[in-house]
Amino acid sequence: MIVGFGFTKLSAERKEAAKGKIDINNNVTIKNVEEADISLGKDKQNVAKFLFEFTSKYEPNVGIILFEGELLYMEDPKKIKELLAGWKKDKKVPKELMAGLLNTILTKCNIQALILSQEINLPAPIPMPKVQIQAQPEKNYIG
Repeated sequence: MIVGFGFTKLSAERKEAAKGKIDINNNVTIKNVEEADISLGKDKQNVAKFLFEFTSKYEPNVGIILFEGELLYMEDPKKIKELLAGWKKDKKVPKELMAGLLNTILTKCNIQALILSQEINLPAPIPMPKVQIQAQPEKNYIG
């Protein structure tokens, strides 16, 4: 269960004026997994802390949005130990856990990236919904 999320670095930079076709590449990387303790009342609970990096690169050389942060994951202590051992050995996270973690990171980061992109006049890093109006067919009413 995810019990905490926070950013440690927010960076947005516009380099050149946007002209022509702009490619936007979004990427999330788990940089490290560490053991951490959080306080729950009088008790301390052992959790896994996932350190991540999110980037939105605007090509060719238009700009970049970069976030770093941490996500706290609480689980049975045995599973936390297995998770940490697996990370130390292979730098891998179990697939069933990875999907939930990445979805949480992407949701939070995409919202923040959308806000920052507007502040520095870059296009939205995610596709925005658009309204399309279609011509109404003529109705012939005979009555």
